[in-house]
Amino acid sequence: MNDRQVDSVGSIRRWMYGEKLENFLKQDPNSILGELLRQSVGDVEMTQRNAWDHQICIMKSFSLPENLVSGARIYFELTVPRLGRRADVVLIIRHIMFILEFKVGESAFNRSALDQVFNYALDFKNFHEPSHDINVIPILVSTDAPEQPFQLNTTSRKDGLVFPICSAPSQITDIIQEGLINFSAPSIDATAWEQGRYMPTPTIVEAARALYSGHDVKEIFRSDAGARNLTATTQTVDTIIEKSRNHCRKAICFITGVPGAGKTLVGLDLATRHLNPDSETYSVFLSGNGPLVAVLREALTRDRVEKASLTGMTIRKGEAKKEVEAFIQNVHHFRDEYLQDTGAPPEHVVLFDEAQRAWNLEQTSAFMRQKKGKSEFNQSEPEFLISCLDRHEDWSVVVCLVGSGQEINRGEGGIGEWFDAVLKRFQSWDIYLSPKLVEAEHSTGDKLQKVLDHKNTYVNENLHLATSMRSFRAENLSRFIREVLEFEIESAKATLAGLLVQYPILLTRDLSRAKEWLRKQARGSERFGIVASSQAERLKPHAIDVRVKTDPVKWFLAGKDDTRSSFYLEDVATEFQVQGLELDWACVVWDGDLRYSGDRWAHHQFRGSRWNRINKLERQRYLENAYRVLLTRARQGMVVVVPEGDDSDPTRSCDFYDPTYNYLESLGLQLL
Repeated sequence: MNDRQVDSVGSIRRWMYGEKLENFLKQDPNSILGELLRQSVGDVEMTQRNAWDHQICIMKSFSLPENLVSGARIYFELTVPRLGRRADVVLIIRHIMFILEFKVGESAFNRSALDQVFNYALDFKNFHEPSHDINVIPILVSTDAPEQPFQLNTTSRKDGLVFPICSAPSQITDIIQEGLINFSAPSIDATAWEQGRYMPTPTIVEAARALYSGHDVKEIFRSDAGARNLTATTQTVDTIIEKSRNHCRKAICFITGVPGAGKTLVGLDLATRHLNPDSETYSVFLSGNGPLVAVLREALTRDRVEKASLTGMTIRKGEAKKEVEAFIQNVHHFRDEYLQDTGAPPEHVVLFDEAQRAWNLEQTSAFMRQKKGKSEFNQSEPEFLISCLDRHEDWSVVVCLVGSGQEINRGEGGIGEWFDAVLKRFQSWDIYLSPKLVEAEHSTGDKLQKVLDHKNTYVNENLHLATSMRSFRAENLSRFIREVLEFEIESAKATLAGLLVQYPILLTRDLSRAKEWLRKQARGSERFGIVASSQAERLKPHAIDVRVKTDPVKWFLAGKDDTRSSFYLEDVATEFQVQGLELDWACVVWDGDLRYSGDRWAHHQFRGSRWNRINKLERQRYLENAYRVLLTRARQGMVVVVPEGDDSDPTRSCDFYDPTYNYLESLGLQLL
């Protein structure tokens, strides 16, 4: 039985057991346990049976007045798809939602367990429409813990969410009654609450976990315009794949989208639905973004091991890692494999993430000559990658996921390299384009027109993802950052005014104050960290050294007790570690590499003991794109730090920093 079911009246039920509280209190415990077992997938371990038995007994020991019991509802194992978990027990009593997480046999309350129940509460508060404006009280129950004092403290956001309460089983009734007394609000309509829309915007890591474990993409994404766009794009690509297979055609498809719109998720969704190597549509997800591949692989590997243990199975981490590596591959490893193997790959469908970052002919040839000993190699990376799929005698599809303004490193040729390859060697291939490829950020000169004139070219608006889904609070963030970087000042002011309603962007010159702000904003396990440009080499007086390599796996996945994690605010990630990944809250530290200078940017690189001006237009674009990446990482809000200069240090002159700070302040950023 799936976690997500449809009841007799057609509404979605996300729980394994749900009932009126008064009926639950009268029902035989074995009958309740039997219902949970019937709704379970596969065999249920004895530890889980015992935990349910314990929870049922505790919840039936209520001594609530009859007037509070009447109309209340109780749910066991309520699915939270975005997090890939289930809340143990949820109670709807009058005007309050109580979320209870049980730790059976535990006598202590550890931080990870508190974060767990807090995350459930945050998920409902942020993504479940009927829960936006209600009071939510998360409770962590350690069944062997002694009674202890408790307080109901709302978080700083004042949105009706209470900090998690530590409770012994005997205190649950008192906490419920205290909550009902301390908060006043209209009663919750339980039926409307059950049928309310769940509209999540998961991080790329959360989405990958959910998709890889079998959740449908519709379960983990919000059901608004952005998600409809995502679904339409996926269905369009499915149609292209089927058409190519049925008619023995070879096709290349270009999907564009604003930052955070879900291009990577389209690729992951397609790949997870075609994981079977024996399938005719077997596919693989490729990315040249090393940190993204490493983080996703590690997250999915950990998840695979953890979920296996919960079902009583044992799977070694190395074994799980091999499974994941077949699903998500580094594009350079794929390239190296088929330099040696001249046969067709087993996959008929290959999805290239961040295709605009593929190497041009010059960079690829130099790499092959210096690293692979192939002095005669004369293909760009796109040309060689397409040629690998062209080895199939029947059909194949290449899907290029294209980000705008995301080229950040030497030799990244942009989408024009793919056009060159198709026009040069693969003219029999069908070409499917997003109409947004004509925009300036995808500038390809006259190459695009040549592709449009190609007899097998098809333009489809569904191949563009227009709505950012990275930030559930600020869909216009990417627009604002573009306007800032391109000096569209009046437009930037107008966009910012709308953003600040739900998405704070603060400006300060004090890094320590920025760190304090980050810590206060984050709730539960919401991730925060410091990011800076890889060229920001004069931040060392502020204890930021971008030359020290940060491990993106530890930075993005390690917990609050690990000094290598982003939470510690010690290691700093650059655009290379964070591209394609997200934080909830970010501190962007702005150095003198990109300086406001009148109505333009002055681009600099630090070499030896001085700043040198960057004159090459391509490298100027890379630097601006680095800041574009950094300024669009945060899902919920960010603080920008432009530190004070020091005129006694010629490498940190106030003139390098003050104009940038003044420019950002003039746009209307809130001062911290």
